[in-house]
Amino acid sequence: MNSRHLQYLNIALAAFLGIAIFTSTDEPEGQPSYRPDKDIPQVVKPVDLNREFDFAGELLPMDNFDVRERLDRELLVNTYWHSSTLLNLKNAYKFFPMIEQKLAEAGIPEDFKYLAVAESSLRNVVSPAGARGLWQIMSATAREHGLEVSNEVDERYHYEKATEAACKVLKQYHRSFGTWTMAAAAYNAGYGNIKDEIETQRAETYYDLNLNAETARYIFRLVAIKEILSRPDEFGFYLEDEDGYPPLDDYEPIVVSETINNLGDFALEQGTTYRMLKVYNPWLLDSRLTVRPGQEYEIRVPK
Repeated sequence: MNSRHLQYLNIALAAFLGIAIFTSTDEPEGQPSYRPDKDIPQVVKPVDLNREFDFAGELLPMDNFDVRERLDRELLVNTYWHSSTLLNLKNAYKFFPMIEQKLAEAGIPEDFKYLAVAESSLRNVVSPAGARGLWQIMSATAREHGLEVSNEVDERYHYEKATEAACKVLKQYHRSFGTWTMAAAAYNAGYGNIKDEIETQRAETYYDLNLNAETARYIFRLVAIKEILSRPDEFGFYLEDEDGYPPLDDYEPIVVSETINNLGDFALEQGTTYRMLKVYNPWLLDSRLTVRPGQEYEIRVPK
C-alpha cells in the first residue's frame, strides 16, 4: 500500500470515529439530548380558537377563516412576546383601577382599558406622529377636549385628565359609527379615514374593511391583549399581587395659584424631590410653572 492510499485510509478512519462519537448518546433513538446547563426548556403551542371571542360585548365572526387567522396571529405574538406582556401585566396594577373607574363613569365598556395597553403599553410615550401619553392623543384633539398643551404643561401626560378626554373621543365615535368595535378602529386610524373607507368599500363591519396594516390588526390585538391580561396564568404568565406596580394614589394634592419659578425648590419645600414630583405629575414639562391670573393647578406631592 503506497503512502497516498495509507493517507486516504487514515482520513476515512478518522471520519468514521468522529461520526460514531458525535452520534453516540444515552437518549432514545431520534430524541435530542437535553443539556440542563445549556438549554432553556419551552412549551410553545397554538392558542385554542375554538370558542367565542368578543370585544366590548361584540362577537368576532369566528366562522370567517380570515378573522380566525388574524386573531391567531395577535394571540401568538402577544403570548410569546414575554417581556412586553409581563411589563403590561405589572403596569395594569398601577393604571387599571383608575381607568376602569373613568370608563364606568363615562358609560364605556371596560374592555377599552386594553386600548391604553395597545396604544402605549401603559406608559407616557411619544409616537413618531406626535401623539402622547397613555392614550396617544394628538395635540389638536387634546385641546378640542379641554386638555392644556403648552411648553410647560401637557395634560396628555395627566393620567386622569387624558383618560377622560379619551372617553369623550370614544363616545363621539360610538355615536357616529354605532359599534364599539368601529369606535376603537376609528380611535386608531382617525374618524375621517374610517368614514371614507366605509363609504369607498361599501363595508358594513370592521371585519369587512381592508385597512392599513396597523388598523387591520388593531381590534385583533385588543382582543389578544384582553385574553392574556384577563387570565394570564392560562397563557403561562404567573404573577402575585405584590409583583404588580403600585398605583400612584399615595399623595397630597397641593393647589397652586401663583407661578413657581423653580420646581426643584418647590419639591424640597414640600418634603420631596424633583424626580418624585415629576413621577407623580408627568404633565409638568419644565422646571418652572407659570400660573396666569385666575388660574390654578393641582400638584400631587407624594406622602
